[in-house]
Amino acid sequence: MNEIGSAVLVFVLLLTGTSAGVLVKPLLPEEHTAHETVQLIQLVIGMLVTFTALVMGLMTASAKNNFDTVGNDFRSYSADLIQLNATLREYGTEAAGVRQILRAYTAAAIASTWAQEPRPPGNYYPTNVPTAGGSEKLEDTQLGDMLNDAGQKLQQLKAPDAYHQRLLQVGIAQFQRIVEARWKLIEEAHSTISQPFFATLTFWLIIIFLSFGLIAPRNALALVMIMLGALSIASAVYVIVDLDTPFTGPIVISSQPMRDALVHLNRQD
Repeated sequence: MNEIGSAVLVFVLLLTGTSAGVLVKPLLPEEHTAHETVQLIQLVIGMLVTFTALVMGLMTASAKNNFDTVGNDFRSYSADLIQLNATLREYGTEAAGVRQILRAYTAAAIASTWAQEPRPPGNYYPTNVPTAGGSEKLEDTQLGDMLNDAGQKLQQLKAPDAYHQRLLQVGIAQFQRIVEARWKLIEEAHSTISQPFFATLTFWLIIIFLSFGLIAPRNALALVMIMLGALSIASAVYVIVDLDTPFTGPIVISSQPMRDALVHLNRQD
């Protein structure tokens, strides 16, 4: 979901609902504006406000939890890259080719995922890697091919003794963990907000603001407060959707763990 589009859509729909209530109010028969009717409307509004507040609270908590989970997984992913590089460095010069591909992969992943940030320096990785460009796609197939190439070269290493054989087994296990973590992160990059659920919440909000238009006094202060309320709810929707898409918008997962991993990968033997 697009965070700006979602927030603007909610804001416009809420103001539209309020405007409809304001326009319909003078056309209603007198018995429809009686005190008992207004009380009933206020009771329904209170019920919907309670449900809406509960649902928005749950959505905020879910989006924040998803955002934190992706951040923690990225830190673990970066640590796995560092550990694999340490194992390959200990293995010796025979693993230099695998380490070179891992360096290129890490730098290209940073450039692709955090397209709005400065690219890592160096000319050892493809500078034409596709960027995320605001989509929910974490990595391109080109980067997946780079990682697969590293895995193939790792499998082709021939251990000369038992010590290198143990290192090779550890390195293969670490590489497999990296591949699994990569796919987990790719899947976590997608939005988890249900579209029907979001549409239902928006419908509740429209009903609430329609009721505001029916019972609110026709003066400037009341209309300004309703507009500020719609703006506040739209901003809350913006934050929820932005947190739910951890690689787009102003609130994004930090690239620092991957950049720290690249520093370790660039270390000379």
